Amino acid sequence: MTSFPLRFTLFGALVFAGPAAGPAFARDVAGVRLPEAIEVDDTELRLNGAGLRWATVFNVKVYVSALYLATPSKDPNAIVQADEPKSVLTRFLRRMGKEKIIGAFRQGFERNSGADAEALQPWLERVAAALPAEVKEGMEVAVTYVPGKGTTVAGPSGQVTIAGKPFADAMFRSWLGARPADAGVKKAMLGR
Repeated sequence: MTSFPLRFTLFGALVFAGPAAGPAFARDVAGVRLPEAIEVDDTELRLNGAGLRWATVFNVKVYVSALYLATPSKDPNAIVQADEPKSVLTRFLRRMGKEKIIGAFRQGFERNSGADAEALQPWLERVAAALPAEVKEGMEVAVTYVPGKGTTVAGPSGQVTIAGKPFADAMFRSWLGARPADAGVKKAMLGR
């Protein structure tokens, strides 16, 4: 297995099972080829599930998000609470403004993190630095948590790391909480 920095294209990276093996892709979602595994901080993360987000009003494909975990699980609370590496990789299938993306995270915090949401929201301004004014079709964003290091958000304009687990919990609850951004994507990420 090959490790690669977060700043490189994650979906396009070749992940090897061994020195002589070819690329191992687990599945294709809406034309996005997803690697079976990625390596983060010397830990292999396996594809737990992936889903396609639609803009329901326009019936347009918006993005594909894939959840990678050290320990596969179908339990959203266990995934959020686990203090082990995890990552959500998102490839955008249409243009989207930075403010809309940050607004979606802000809404996810408000819907799923209760009293903690307000205290954590200022960190989203730091996350905004990893995104260009407009995310274009084909661009990717990775949200990766590593115990002891924090949450790294890597996007087309760079990467930002927020220390501690509370921010990671809020980010992952945005996808996996009781009121996720998209229930269908949540279900697919859980492999259901």
